[in-house]
Amino acid sequence: MRKLPTHSTFSHPSHHADDATMASLHLADVTMFWAAESGGVKRYLRAKHDFLRSTHWRHTLVVPGTADDATNEIAVVPGVPLPLSHGYRIPLRSGPAEQALCALSPDLIEAGDPYRLSWAALRGGARLQVPVVAFYHSDLPAFFRRLGGPPAELAAAAYARKLYPHFDTVFVPSRYIAEKVADLGVQRIELQPLGVDTRLFHPARRSLRWREQLGLPRDARVLLYVGRYAPEKNLRVLCDAVDKLDDGSVLVTIGSGPTPPHGKHVRALPYEGDAQHLAAAMASADVFVHAGDQETFGLVALEAMASGVPVVTCSAGGLGELVNEHVGYAVPHCRADDFADGLHALRQRDPVALAHAARRHAMQYDWRVVLPQLLRRYLTLLGRQASARPETFPPAHERSRAARGR
Repeated sequence: MRKLPTHSTFSHPSHHADDATMASLHLADVTMFWAAESGGVKRYLRAKHDFLRSTHWRHTLVVPGTADDATNEIAVVPGVPLPLSHGYRIPLRSGPAEQALCALSPDLIEAGDPYRLSWAALRGGARLQVPVVAFYHSDLPAFFRRLGGPPAELAAAAYARKLYPHFDTVFVPSRYIAEKVADLGVQRIELQPLGVDTRLFHPARRSLRWREQLGLPRDARVLLYVGRYAPEKNLRVLCDAVDKLDDGSVLVTIGSGPTPPHGKHVRALPYEGDAQHLAAAMASADVFVHAGDQETFGLVALEAMASGVPVVTCSAGGLGELVNEHVGYAVPHCRADDFADGLHALRQRDPVALAHAARRHAMQYDWRVVLPQLLRRYLTLLGRQASARPETFPPAHERSRAARGR
């Protein structure tokens, strides 16, 4: 394999055209994180796809799947089912995705996972001479630490150091992840938060019927969790916390995965694929809870806030950046006692004021605010003038130098 460029030299004709040729701009997103029960990455891609329909951009997804999954806007490449992943497929070769990208001939490519498809994106971009960006949706070393301990974490970090410097830009959703990516030696990092559909997730969707269908008492305090049933989500902490409260609170969880929660005050529901039903569940809860301490952003917490629901989360990771004292609590330690204390304290506060504050906070992250920022970053990469300068994150050696100078 020939050496991939760390800085691309762009010569595609449309990159230097004036605004009259904007209709020719074509973005290709490539990722394996696309399945029937996908989470935040799929919501981001769908929101971006819907937004781009109202712009001069054309958008195509390149994802692993079967021939039945292909549409005019989805190019499918071969992939084998990934065990215990609830629908994800993983390509065994990068060649088909590279060929698909070259056939599409996009103006810009974005890679949404760190595996074979990222290398396909880089090779395709090098052949087409177009910019290639990555979105760092998951903390790769931390993920492999959970699977195989410190040796696996070191191997994943070494792999990430080889992969990510090749991209023209690496987008990160939080400063928590920006620090981690900078420590991998990546220098071209831009802080790009995710967003929320504040028209879909709205307090007006609150429904007594949703509670009645679950057989919950009218006066029950509903604590809601939405997400993967996986060890890193620390669901046992939430189950223990609601047991400690023993005040009529019920923990309702919506998701899928290998470790569904159990407990006398727990109602575990399956994955909800209908966006309207999920939005009704969000708005019908009294508190949203999440005990994950390694979240890269915290999209579901943002959806809860848009629904006018206060949140109690860990202060660690991306969630610690999203949640403040106006919208709930970010507890200092991911322990049942801390969550029980936070939930008890929240009960003493004005629920109407909390709901309004949560909604106001989420409005700052509306997709209609966030996605235009992302498009300006794309235009900058394409050599066009953007109306706002992207916020960048300095590499590790510059941060160290600044710290010494304080």
